[in-house]
Amino acid sequence: QLQVVESGGGVVQPGGSLRLSCATSGATFNYYHIGWFRQAPGKEREEVSCISNSGVNAKYVASVKRRFAISRDNAKKTVYLQMDSLTLEDAGVYYCAPVNLCDPYTDIVKAPFAAWGQGTQVIVSS
Repeated sequence: QLQVVESGGGVVQPGGSLRLSCATSGATFNYYHIGWFRQAPGKEREEVSCISNSGVNAKYVASVKRRFAISRDNAKKTVYLQMDSLTLEDAGVYYCAPVNLCDPYTDIVKAPFAAWGQGTQVIVSS
């Protein structure tokens, strides 16, 4: 079973950038599509982005398109989320997890077998 550890969060001003990392272990990394999710205080966890197991396909929710970029390094078993032009609405705890599918027509949904990691907190504040 794939295990994940998120890192890279921090405090950033509006308009700033952060790069999140999702380091994995415990299973064959390149079998899995990987997704990023986030949860703002008082809100439900929501999908953000995903990348296919090959790295060829990626998906972004509308609110982060053209600002966020997802990538993966299969040799390092790590997925990255580059976040630019951050806004107050991007603040929250960010999680990564294996997802069932990563395509333009399907919601980004955590795979049933996967456990959530601890997440990494992103604070956007002036």
